[in-house]
Amino acid sequence: MRSTRARAAVRLALDEDLADVSDASRRRWCDATSEALVDPDAVATGEIYSKGTGCVVAGATVAKAVMKAVDPKIKVVILKPDGSSVRPKEPILAFRGKARSILAAERTALNFMQRMCATATLARKFVDATRRYGTLILDTRKTTPGLRVFEKYAVTCGGGTNHRMGMYDRVLMKDNHRRLWKGGDPDELDQAVVAARRRFPKLAVEVEVESLRECASALRAKPEWIMLDNMSCADMKKCVKMCRGISKTEASGGITLDRAREVAATGVTAISLGCLTHSAGSIDLSLEWRAV
Repeated sequence: MRSTRARAAVRLALDEDLADVSDASRRRWCDATSEALVDPDAVATGEIYSKGTGCVVAGATVAKAVMKAVDPKIKVVILKPDGSSVRPKEPILAFRGKARSILAAERTALNFMQRMCATATLARKFVDATRRYGTLILDTRKTTPGLRVFEKYAVTCGGGTNHRMGMYDRVLMKDNHRRLWKGGDPDELDQAVVAARRRFPKLAVEVEVESLRECASALRAKPEWIMLDNMSCADMKKCVKMCRGISKTEASGGITLDRAREVAATGVTAISLGCLTHSAGSIDLSLEWRAV
């Protein structure tokens, strides 16, 4: 993993699980059970696999990083790369090393992977549902604090596309911003776009709108994106027609898998989905020994 934030998050997760904080002067990582029961020289070989069907792999590289952080001598081979689909009990990665080290890394590695695989699997379902329309499936900032880099990476493993990474890399005017712009005048959204461009000329500008009137207002300033929030499909179609050749369009607002195809058929450029990262759940993964 090249990301400084990702490496720091792995270390923090291991510290949470293994750090002995009872004596600050002798603080160390400790797996009490393994130290009590497992021979320090015992070597083990094993693998991680999914128990269920339809799993899309995400986080194999993270699991490898977790094991290497615990013990650089653990040998890890990724058998199914991130983005792959796997059958039940099909090995995703295999490993060999000191049994104590593998046991110490097990839960943290699985915690990362099971959530990342769930996000990738859900993203793939939305991508498949809208594929015929070429609609982008976008994530949001509704991520677990401290784990955004992993969750957004998992979205890409499922074929989705990352929206902005944070509040620093795009101007996105949502309803609360609009209410503070001249009292939220729906006919002056173009002036808000002009003000944003003046302050951040190198950033893309996106405006959330809730009606055709607001869409027309924002469109006068030609923002890069217009977000169609909680609109009917009929109104989305009208907005898409208005924006064609001027701004890209993003449908947003509690869009479910059952409704995704209908929304994509309106012609929107993209659909953004908070559920990819806040409600994907976990995939049931298992770490099992092949030999001890």
